Amino acid sequence: MRIADIIAAIETTAPLFAAAPWDVSGMQVAARRTEITRLAVCLDPLPGQIRAAAALGADMVLSHHPLLLKARLPSRLDGYHETLSLLFRHDMPLYAAHTSLDANPHGPAGWVARLLKLSGTEILEQTAEKEGRVYGFGFCGEIAPRTLDQILDMLRPHISLDNAMLCGRPAPDSIRRIACCPGSGASLLGEAARLGADLYITGDVKYHTALDAELCVLDVGHHSLEEEMMRRFARELSRNLSGTEVVFLPSGSPFHRVH
Repeated sequence: MRIADIIAAIETTAPLFAAAPWDVSGMQVAARRTEITRLAVCLDPLPGQIRAAAALGADMVLSHHPLLLKARLPSRLDGYHETLSLLFRHDMPLYAAHTSLDANPHGPAGWVARLLKLSGTEILEQTAEKEGRVYGFGFCGEIAPRTLDQILDMLRPHISLDNAMLCGRPAPDSIRRIACCPGSGASLLGEAARLGADLYITGDVKYHTALDAELCVLDVGHHSLEEEMMRRFARELSRNLSGTEVVFLPSGSPFHRVH
């Protein structure tokens, strides 16, 4: 399948027009090849993931996080340099669907809403509107009344809660409204509160944000929700890309418990 057709399929779900203005979603590293038979999908374009993609015979890599948010010369022998070296050596293009994917809650970014069967969802921060569809980061919706433990039990088969933390107010006995923003969503906590969320699920909540939180916040870390998002994106692309095999490269959180 042509690279252009694969990119078109990616951008149907992760449209560049919806991405944040500071982001660099899109092609990260070009290649000479034009035909792709195997696409590797991962969360981070780290050297280990690129090596794994090459070992599986992948011709192209799709990551969520971009190679860099701010361009710099490969002047140090670090992971950035190694990733570039591997991509060039294998003539393997790298594409990143970062906030372009985050901003489409109708796609894999909204998997929590569908898992929890949220209704009447609203977007926390709108970035674009096209053809009657609103795009943006995070969502808030109604859920059939549940306890916090019941919600955790629904999430646990899909994500790791090993490093999850609660902060803010105690969860009410009956949670009826949930907001969520995969990745780093602490900046949208105020919007979640404004929309009446009883529980906000996100990652990367800092100390002072936790102190000031006006609702119950479940911080599951940056990794878990987005890892599952990319796993689901890989499945979607596998269904939609005729003639190209799609493989998902799993990863672990960079954070570990102290034993």
